[in-house]
Amino acid sequence: MRNCLRDLRKERGITQAVLADAIEVSRQTINAVEADKYDPSLPMAYRLAAFFDVAVEDLFYNPFRES
Repeated sequence: MRNCLRDLRKERGITQAVLADAIEVSRQTINAVEADKYDPSLPMAYRLAAFFDVAVEDLFYNPFRES
């Protein structure tokens, strides 16, 4: 699932490990989500959005919604 997680994380100067600890997942999970190799669960998506104080829709691209 396409997302802007890497951009948000880097803008804030946060490492993958720090983000992973904050939302209680492994660093490898963050890496996989950023690389579009893993689709996060809905609870994880909400935790990520809350961490960055953005809407889930602003973090993840919805391929079923017209631009």
